[in-house]
Amino acid sequence: MQLIDNLKWRYSTKKFSNKKISEEFIDQIVEATNLSASSAGLQPFRLLLIENEELRKQLGEGSFNTQIAESSHLLVFAAFDEIKLNHIEEYIEHIATVRGMETENLSEFKAALVTNILPRERHENFVWASRQAYIALGTALIAAAELKVDATPMEGFDGEKFDTLLKLKEKGLKTVVLLALGYRDTEKDVFAGFTKVRLNKEKLVTYIR
Repeated sequence: MQLIDNLKWRYSTKKFSNKKISEEFIDQIVEATNLSASSAGLQPFRLLLIENEELRKQLGEGSFNTQIAESSHLLVFAAFDEIKLNHIEEYIEHIATVRGMETENLSEFKAALVTNILPRERHENFVWASRQAYIALGTALIAAAELKVDATPMEGFDGEKFDTLLKLKEKGLKTVVLLALGYRDTEKDVFAGFTKVRLNKEKLVTYIR
């Protein structure tokens, strides 16, 4: 399985070279991320793809994650801080359009979403939305490895700064996780030559047959 080899190859890159990722590869990573699993298919998060060098420098200023500024592209995963009825209604309309059907035929599905999501506390839905974003992050990591594009997932950032500079508050979004994309600098990144370390399967997995 080629995927296993690709995952053995990938690691959280610490130093990126100045080589830029092609638009073709970026499009493929974004498309794969969009196709990621999502609870009920609702995708309660959005992506921001930042290539602008000056903006990446501003976002990374003061952070120990130098990859924010040094990467070729920065992928920002932002979750909705509140799930509203209009999110569900827009989703239902989108399904109807894509599948060529009437929204009335989706009334039961809409009712299930409304009943199960909207009564929850705002923070509970934000946590749920953030977890959906993390599922998509995993898909993005795998897609990048498939293309031999280096990637670094990051949490240690100033969320308030990101939300302000990217004007996410106005959109009802909060930054939850980042993914720096680029190509490893094998001379400056000592981790580039290290053997990947993971648990033995016998320690990680309990088989129940």
